[in-house]
Order: sequence, then structure tokens, then C-alpha cells
Amino acid sequence: MYLVLCLAVFAAAYLANVLTITVGYHRALAHKAITLHPRLQRLLVAGGPWLTGLDPRAWIVMHRLHHAHSDTPLDPHSPVNVGILGIGLEQLRSYERVLIGLLKRDPEFTRHAKDLDFEVNALTRRGLWWLPYATHAAIGLALGAGVGWLLGVTYFLGMMSHPVQGGLVNSLGHAIGGRNFETRDNSRNNHLAAWLIFGEGFQNNHHAFPGSASFSHRRSEIDLGYASCLLLEKLGLCTVHRAALIPRERALTSLRSEA
Repeated sequence: MYLVLCLAVFAAAYLANVLTITVGYHRALAHKAITLHPRLQRLLVAGGPWLTGLDPRAWIVMHRLHHAHSDTPLDPHSPVNVGILGIGLEQLRSYERVLIGLLKRDPEFTRHAKDLDFEVNALTRRGLWWLPYATHAAIGLALGAGVGWLLGVTYFLGMMSHPVQGGLVNSLGHAIGGRNFETRDNSRNNHLAAWLIFGEGFQNNHHAFPGSASFSHRRSEIDLGYASCLLLEKLGLCTVHRAALIPRERALTSLRSEA
């Protein structure tokens, strides 16, 4: 029973982290593929740093730089430049560089954030960027002391899992896997990363159609992040912009046969 509780806590913490990033930061704020209800967007901007430890403005700018310079020497995180094993450290350094650039209002970075109606979060501006990490560590310690140390560890690992999530997508998604579309970069569709990170591993599809809320093209490509967007839409919490969706494989086949 205790192991089941640990798994449930890890799953809940992991879901909170991955959905904040893939639905909120990525599909909604970075690419405008969905429009969140205004209250949900305000909650995301204010609460996202507490859940993930990552500033939404800095994350979005770094991601837009990745699309602008994908797999070139200017890409903030590409295995072409640093290898698969170098991605973890590279994405940390790039995030810090972007954050400092935004705080200094460096045009190299601020020009990628002109449409964002929020600044770097107050925690970071006040030098308290470490507080979310300390808070989750304290919660983990409290769970460990009160219930069991495995529970505390699984909570912390689930809640602070984004560096691993990002590392898998940024490395495997640009090194290992198939390609549905010819893009100018080395983006790949990696099913392992996609299953673990709610569709994010379908990097080739995403780079071919960055404005699409869905990252899948073939029926065999399961995108749980897009399923989450559809659920939010049913609840009245977002609007999915269907005109920008990746064409499904059947649709393309039908168009070819008609031609």
C-alpha cells in the first residue's frame, strides 16, 4: 500500500510539472496554439514558477531561440553542438543566460518576448529564484519524516522533473527517431520521449508545424498533451486553434488520391 501511495504521489507531482510546461508554457504561451481562459493564464504565470522552478518568460524566450536557430551553433540546446550527454548542462547554462539577458533588457532576448504581457517573475527579480526548490524540498522532507523517506523523495523527484523531461526531448528529439517532414534542422520523432513527456518527443512534427496544438501526424503517434488541451477546452478553460493543426496522415493521403 505504501508503494502505491508513493507512485500516486510521484504521478500527481509529475503531471503537475509536465502539464504546466507542455500545455501552459509551450503550447499556450510560446506558440499561441491554444488560448487559455484569462484567469487560467494568470494562474499559470503566477503559479508556474512555484510548481516548476522555471520562469515562464525566460522559458518561452529560450524556446523561441531554439526554433529560430534549431541545430545551428546559436541553438541554446542542441545535441549537434554538445552531444546527447551534454544537453543537461547546456540547457541550464542557456536558461541562466536568457534570464540574465531579460533582466538586463538585452534586445537579443527581449525581441522574442514582445507579445508577452508579463515580466520575469518577482521571485527571480528579488533574487529568490531558489525559493520554489527549497519549498518542494521542505515538503519532501516533511513527507519523509512524517510518512516515509521514499514518499518524500518521490514527491520531490516528480515535482522537480523538468530538467530530465527537457533533457530527453532536447537530446533524443534531435538525434534519434524518424522524420515525417523535411525540415531544415535535425528534429526527430522519438516515441519514448513522446510517451514520457506527453507528446513533446515528436519534435520533427512540431518543428514542421510549430503553431499546432497537436504534435502528432500519424495515428500511431499518441500526444497526451493535446488530449489535455481538448479536455481543458471541454471544461471551458481554453480554445484550441484548429486551423493551425498538423494535417493528419489520412487527410494528406486523401488529398493525394483526389489529385
